Amino acid sequence: MFEKLKANARRLKSEVYALYLACRDPGTPWCAKILAGLVVAYALSPIDLIPDFIPVLGQLDDLILVPAGIALVLRMVPPGIMASCRERAAIELVGKRLVSRPAAVVVVLLWLAGAVAVIRALIAV
Repeated sequence: MFEKLKANARRLKSEVYALYLACRDPGTPWCAKILAGLVVAYALSPIDLIPDFIPVLGQLDDLILVPAGIALVLRMVPPGIMASCRERAAIELVGKRLVSRPAAVVVVLLWLAGAVAVIRALIAV
């Protein structure tokens, strides 16, 4: 069972990188590029929008949001482009660790904006 989970994680990592490559492909429609960019940024961000220490919700965001986003983007990207991106991802991913620091900065900024909004609301009361 553990080996199956590891294989699924490797496949998901490869799929996320293939979406990143599809974002950069000129044949990908612009709306798919935007959504794929958001999905890739969230998937590769070392910081979650909903922290994992929050019971149930912390794990559900990773288990639902990322696969649902990937499934949606896969419907938007032409199959030929996605096939070539998957081939490139399989070759380029050997020995790489995927992390997006810019995505982490965006998540931190969202949390800070939320904290400022809550503080302002508390002061106004």
